Amino acid sequence: MAGDTSPSIGERVARRNWLPTILNICLVLLDIAAVTGAFMFSYRARNILSLFSIPSNPPGFEIYIPTMLLHVTLIILIFYISRLYHQPRVLSRIDHARKILGAVTVGAVLTYGVQGLIFKSTQFEVDYPRAMFFYAWIFSAVFVVLGREIYRIGRTWLRRRGILADNLLIIGVGKIARDITHRIKSQPDLGYRVVGVVTGRTKVKSSIAGVPVIGTYDNITSLIDSYGVEQVIIALPDAQRSELVDLITRCQRGNVDIKIYPDMFAYMAGDLIVGELGGTPLITVRDIALRGWKLSLKRGLDIFGSFFGLIFFSPLMLLTAILIRLDSEGPAFHIQERMGLDGYPFPMIKFRSMRQDAEAAGPGWTVANDPRRTPLGRIMRRTNWDEMPQLINVLLGHMSLVGPRPERPVYVEEFREQIPRYMERHREKAGMTGWAQVNGLRGDTSIADRTAFDLWYVENWSVWLDIQIILRQIMIIILRRDKNAY
Repeated sequence: MAGDTSPSIGERVARRNWLPTILNICLVLLDIAAVTGAFMFSYRARNILSLFSIPSNPPGFEIYIPTMLLHVTLIILIFYISRLYHQPRVLSRIDHARKILGAVTVGAVLTYGVQGLIFKSTQFEVDYPRAMFFYAWIFSAVFVVLGREIYRIGRTWLRRRGILADNLLIIGVGKIARDITHRIKSQPDLGYRVVGVVTGRTKVKSSIAGVPVIGTYDNITSLIDSYGVEQVIIALPDAQRSELVDLITRCQRGNVDIKIYPDMFAYMAGDLIVGELGGTPLITVRDIALRGWKLSLKRGLDIFGSFFGLIFFSPLMLLTAILIRLDSEGPAFHIQERMGLDGYPFPMIKFRSMRQDAEAAGPGWTVANDPRRTPLGRIMRRTNWDEMPQLINVLLGHMSLVGPRPERPVYVEEFREQIPRYMERHREKAGMTGWAQVNGLRGDTSIADRTAFDLWYVENWSVWLDIQIILRQIMIIILRRDKNAY
C-alpha cells in the first residue's frame, strides 16, 4: 500500500519474538528481586516489630539464606503455574492483586511446610520462626504488587508510544466493530494499533470510527501480509457459521491471533452458559446466582455496610444538608419514586442537586452540563456524594450497596418495551452502584448496554464481585474517572 508506515514482516517478527520475551524476563527478575527483598525485610521486621515477641539474641541472616532461596523459587514457580506471566491485556489491579496474594500464600505455606523436610539433617537445617513466615508472606505480596505496578506503568508508557503495539485488523462494519475500534483507539495502553477495517464482499464505507476501510473479505490474506497484522478481531455477531469458518481460514497466517467477538448483549446478559451434568454438556438459558443463603449473606453485608457508613459519614452528611439549604431554595433532600425489587416502587433518598423547580415541566433525563443543577449540585454529582443518603434505603431494605441502578417508573415503562429482558434486572434489589456503573455506563449512556451488564451481574453474583465493584467505585471517585457522572 502506498504511504504505508507499518513495519515490515521481518521487523514485526523480530519485535514480536524478542521484545515481549525481554519484558517477561524483566518481570521475572523484578518478582525475584521483590520476593528476595521482602524476605530480607521480614528478617529485620522480626527483630524490631513488636507484633510478635522480639528475640533477645537473634541468629545472623546468613543461616536463613537457603530458606530464602526456597521461598523465592517456590513463589516464582507458583506464579508460572498460575499464569501470572501470561496475563491478559485487560486485567484490573484488584483482580491482579488477588491472584498475586493467592499465589504468594501458596508459595509461603509450601516453604514453611517443606523447608524442614528438605533441609533436615543437613548443614542448612534451621528453625523457621512463625513471625518470619508471617512477615515474609505479607511483605512478599506487598512488594510484588508494588513491583508489578511499576512494571505496568513502564509497559503502558511503551504501549502509548507504539513500541509494544500489535498491528490489529478488524473485520466488520456494524455497531460492535465501531465500538471495538473506538475503545481500542481511546485506550492506547491496551497495546493495539488498528491498521484498518475490512468490510464485506463489497467495500461500502471509507472509514469506521476514524479508521480506514482497507479492503474486503476477498483480500484479507494479502492485507495481513502487507500490513504485518498480528491480531485479528472478527466483529460479526450475526455471521453464519460457514462465513465465520471461511474468514478464520483466510486469517490463518503465521502467528496471527484470531478473536471472534460475540453478540455483546447475548454474552453479557448470560443468555447461554455452557455447563455439564454427569459429563453431558448442557446449555443454560437462564440461571440465578443470588438465592438461598446467599441472599441472607448479601443482606447481612448491606446492613453492616450501611450502618457503619451512616455513622462514619453522618458529620459530613449533616454539613452537606446545611450547605444545600444555604446554596439554594428548597429542602436538603430529594425523595423520588424509583422501581426496585420485583418491579415494586420505593422512595429513593438523595441530596438535592437541582433547583426546586427542575421538573416543573415534567420528568427530564439528566444530561451533561445540565442547567438545572445548583452550584453545589455540580460538585456533588461529580463525586457521587448526592447518592450517600441512599445508605438509609439500604439499611431499610429498599436497596442494596451493589445492584442494578433503579430507574423512575415512567422510564421503566418505556425501556421494557424497547430493551429485551429489561425487567429481568429487577430480579434483585437496586444498588447504590453496580457493574454497569463501574464500567462507565451511567448518565446519558446506552440503556441496552447497561441492561446487558446488569443482567450479567444478576446471574454471576458473588461476594467477591460485590467487594470488587465497591472498591472500583471508590477508586473511580478518588481518581475522578467518572466522566459520565452529571
